[in-house]
Amino acid sequence: MGRIEGILRDAAMNDLAPAPLDSPIYQPAPTSTGEAAEALQPEAVRHERKPALPGLTGIRTLLALTILLFHFTPAGLRWDAHPWISLYPIVDIGYVFVSFFFLISGFILSYNYADRPVPMNSVDFWMARFSRLYPVYLLTLIISIPMVINEYHVRPHGQFYEGVVLTPLLLQGCFPMLATFWNTVTWTLSCEVMLYIAFPWLIRMRWPHSTGKLLGMFLFFWLVGLIPHSIYVLRDPDHLGHMANRYDAAVWINTLKYTPLPYVCTFLAGLTLGRLHEAAKLGVRGRMIVGLSGFAVAWFFVYHLVPRLPYIMIHGGLLTPIFAAIILGLAGPSPLARVFSIPPLLTIGTSTYCLYLLHFNVFVLLHLHHVPERLHVARFDPWISYVFIVLLAITVRKFVERPAQIVIGTWWKQKRFEQKERAFTA
Repeated sequence: MGRIEGILRDAAMNDLAPAPLDSPIYQPAPTSTGEAAEALQPEAVRHERKPALPGLTGIRTLLALTILLFHFTPAGLRWDAHPWISLYPIVDIGYVFVSFFFLISGFILSYNYADRPVPMNSVDFWMARFSRLYPVYLLTLIISIPMVINEYHVRPHGQFYEGVVLTPLLLQGCFPMLATFWNTVTWTLSCEVMLYIAFPWLIRMRWPHSTGKLLGMFLFFWLVGLIPHSIYVLRDPDHLGHMANRYDAAVWINTLKYTPLPYVCTFLAGLTLGRLHEAAKLGVRGRMIVGLSGFAVAWFFVYHLVPRLPYIMIHGGLLTPIFAAIILGLAGPSPLARVFSIPPLLTIGTSTYCLYLLHFNVFVLLHLHHVPERLHVARFDPWISYVFIVLLAITVRKFVERPAQIVIGTWWKQKRFEQKERAFTA
């Protein structure tokens, strides 16, 4: 048990964040991967599909790989290895990409569903999300059973049994001290599910149509979302006695980091960004200017400002407008989007949901059981472990996620057809 506890403790020191979180859109409009996603929608209400957004697929690949490096950073990426040219500042704030993924998720949902002539059927939407998310999630829980054994030894028994019940129900993220139970990174999925539950009502709200009002609404959500984190910085409710950092764990900081409510405003900002994208109708030049500006400001913040800013503010969405500019820059045809649409990025990008859910516990299990040493490839580690995890994610995507999605989608369409047929003949 000492070995696994050591691995988990070392990884936990890297914040246990994000996420990842993928855009699980499984409806007639395309996902950001550009796939047809029509399996759960009855023929009578299918709509014309919007253009694919492969640039967002490519950026998700890079975000997911950065999260992998963040949790298990190789020594070669650290400052002392390459002090003048280093990726370490980017890898070191991998936790911030949780906000990026929530923002992308809200944007894609808005892009797909806003202003449809036929109202969304909430149950169809939820079944679509379930068919996409839960089969892979269940697989990762099965793979991670050794982690449950470890949880039994390191947690109070009452908390352990709560985690065993709540985690399969995707409710662990609602409880700060249970959020990382069983599969450490799936707290983001727990938060995402809560936002998906609310989405059918959110999309029916009366949204403004003018670019100015939508931009104002986006900034409003961003600023409101920062209020709890600002209060935390000013009041120190956990009585840490120092500026909070990613190594701290206490009730209030865990609440801000892992529970759904702090991410509501980021998600709403993403929904607003989707509307803003439609209203602004940026051309190629406009997308290039906005996107390149977003990347330039992101580089400046990461390499020059982040060490001076409060950790909890960065984790809580301080960089959201920068991420929004990057999303707008990639949300349509442009030379910038083509850079992020190369085949390797798209291949991994369609599997980032699997990659995110699998990477943490699979990496721990590989090293817990000394697999690289037994296969005599330890000299190539951790890079060979990274490659294995990416290939595993692609395999799970092909043989688990997609087939399960199709099977559940077919079953649900048949059930819906039978319900309508009975209603018609009654």
